[in-house]
Amino acid sequence: MINTAERIIIALDLRTKQDVLAILKKIPQAQFVKVGMELFYSTGPDLIVCLKEMGLKVFLDLKVHDIPNTAYGAIQVLSQLGCDILNLHCAGGLEMMQRAREAITGETLLIGVTQLTSTDQQVLNTQLKISGSIEDCVLHYASMAQQAGLHGVVCSPKEVGLLKSKLGTDFITVTPGVRPAGSGTQDQKRIMTPKEAIQAGSDYLVIGRPIVASSDPQEAFAKILVEMEMVS
Repeated sequence: MINTAERIIIALDLRTKQDVLAILKKIPQAQFVKVGMELFYSTGPDLIVCLKEMGLKVFLDLKVHDIPNTAYGAIQVLSQLGCDILNLHCAGGLEMMQRAREAITGETLLIGVTQLTSTDQQVLNTQLKISGSIEDCVLHYASMAQQAGLHGVVCSPKEVGLLKSKLGTDFITVTPGVRPAGSGTQDQKRIMTPKEAIQAGSDYLVIGRPIVASSDPQEAFAKILVEMEMVS
């Protein structure tokens, strides 16, 4: 069973290794971090090795999305870094997800991105030209991910209850779009507070700017932890 602190995945939305190490020194309770595209493209795989040597769990958030063979190759290479979680876009289809799942080695979890938390109903229908509700789309993508053998999905905390009821409680939900009360939403649209996300059944909360950009990252982390523990 994972402890509460491990359920907070700190999004390291930074550019340099030095910035990362400086922030992590301020958050001694940190156990799980997310490395996204900007940071990974800036620092390369050496940063992943460094974070693992520090005893941290790592979610490498590169959202692989390509033809099945290329997705297989990408996940095969990334899997060798020893990350705890890798992800891909469910929109790549069932075959792509199945091939990527075949490439996973060790204990790395592979999860699928359903719809970005910056996507609202209007964007889904008018820009992406996907009919129906966001909930229907997320459930469809998550069902495909489960069929492909993935360990779980990335979704908004608003869809967690639906997915858990339809796909089972063991299917992992990793939820960005989590903002403590009073925090700015930035580009997130489908959001909840940490308390609400835990009540909804989220397994992991991805939280970046409310912690990393705080004047006191350790205090920001601690406050979120207390809020979560009051529920769990």
